[in-house]
Amino acid sequence: MTDNARSRAWFRVAVVYFVVAVALGIVMGASGDHTLMAVHAHINLLGWVTMALFGLIGLAYPAITEGRAAAWQFWLHNTGVPVMLVALTARLKGVEAAEPVIGIASVVVGIGVVLFAWLVLTRMAEPRSAAASAKLRAS
Repeated sequence: MTDNARSRAWFRVAVVYFVVAVALGIVMGASGDHTLMAVHAHINLLGWVTMALFGLIGLAYPAITEGRAAAWQFWLHNTGVPVMLVALTARLKGVEAAEPVIGIASVVVGIGVVLFAWLVLTRMAEPRSAAASAKLRAS
């Protein structure tokens, strides 16, 4: 996957989470039931904000979006977050059996975050200059 392709994938996923978060916020506001406020916050932060930042950082520093480690990071985060959100929703609605699933999914997300940090710390080079970006677009 090219640097721009992985960043575009992050942006697409982020926008889906943004729409879901806004919809959940509207439903909670209209119903007066704010039981799922923690789910709403996690959708916004781990979904919309974090994934959009992954995409932006990947555009600025393309080397962090390349290779197997970057693919693993993408899929760990994009597997762990939805599982965690569904399990958290179930737990907040009274399903106690969801607790271990929340824990496991949180660890998966945590591993993805640590992997992202490793990618940033080991692969971050100087950002593409405007001239270099223009030259790439022209070729």
